[in-house]
Amino acid sequence: MIDTSLNMLDNACDCHVHIYDFERFPLASTSTYGPPQASWSDYTAVQRHLGLARAILVQPTGYGYDNRCLLDALKQAGGAARGIVVIGPDTPASELRAMHDAGVRGVRFMMIPGSGGVLAWDDLEAVASRIAEFGWVINLQLDGRDLAQHEARLRALPCLLTIDHIGKFLEPVATDHSGFRSLLGLLDAGRTWVKVSAPYETSKLGPPHYDDVSKLASALTGSYPERCLWASNWPHPGRKPVPNDAEMLALLSYWAPDSAVRRKILVDNPGQLYGFDT
Repeated sequence: MIDTSLNMLDNACDCHVHIYDFERFPLASTSTYGPPQASWSDYTAVQRHLGLARAILVQPTGYGYDNRCLLDALKQAGGAARGIVVIGPDTPASELRAMHDAGVRGVRFMMIPGSGGVLAWDDLEAVASRIAEFGWVINLQLDGRDLAQHEARLRALPCLLTIDHIGKFLEPVATDHSGFRSLLGLLDAGRTWVKVSAPYETSKLGPPHYDDVSKLASALTGSYPERCLWASNWPHPGRKPVPNDAEMLALLSYWAPDSAVRRKILVDNPGQLYGFDT
């Protein structure tokens, strides 16, 4: 068992949360799965249980381009959350400004085949050029095994970049794998962050420590503490049984035993990246 008795830091941030409110915001026709009802008020109970104060709300693929549920949750959060939306390259500047004022700080690219993502690789540079002036990030999820073929392209983006879930290697790899080396190269370049999160999505060894994926997370937190973010991936859509949120948070101590490193990951890094501290 994992020790979940953590003393949480002030302003600790969960950097990947999905909100679903089907009664007011039905799923898009492009949705490929049936996620659970998971409102902002539902999530605040999780926050209180874990001792978290801030959150990054990431547009679910099930809502496609319809960001209304996310924007509504940002309003409910009253400044305690930031948002990652899905928009097209032709989104008017006035709409981007309004979203920025509402707390949006990035655009999601979900590139896992069959996941329901609506933006394509061909949209990447156009969207990046639109959001760079706002200081937003591209929030990218892909199979990390493909990172080597995209590394140069990602380095050339004019905006900031975050990569989900320890690189999301759909088959766990060794630390000398070309995709993982490309991830480290992107972190070295200074404009990319990685979320140490959701090891259950790719691990073949499973709980409690997910050691085949945890070795990658530990390598990241050990060498790039200023480039790591933590996330719950609540409400864990598509996962049965549902992971224990307290255990997911406690894994951070397994990956980053140094309390100063955990402060960077939970507080300092997201505070700076997502504009909580400005």
